[in-house]
Amino acid sequence: MDVDFLVLFIRVVSQTFIWVVIANSLLSFVLSPYHPVREALERIVAPFLNPIRNIMPNTGMIDFSPLVLILAVDVLSRILITLLLS
Repeated sequence: MDVDFLVLFIRVVSQTFIWVVIANSLLSFVLSPYHPVREALERIVAPFLNPIRNIMPNTGMIDFSPLVLILAVDVLSRILITLLLS
């Protein structure tokens, strides 16, 4: 496989997942938890957010776990791309 294809694939997957996390977070303010779109996004994002929520302290009404997940995905994708390009 071509390294450039793998780098592009990692970038596309990580950016798509980050946008899914952002959409899930924003839609949680507007849509009901039982809305089909919210349920679908929650099924994708929840397995990654729940361990972070268990570790982080409760901050009241603001949930910082999506921000932590976005930063973790970005750092992980940058590390993988750097390793592939070196």
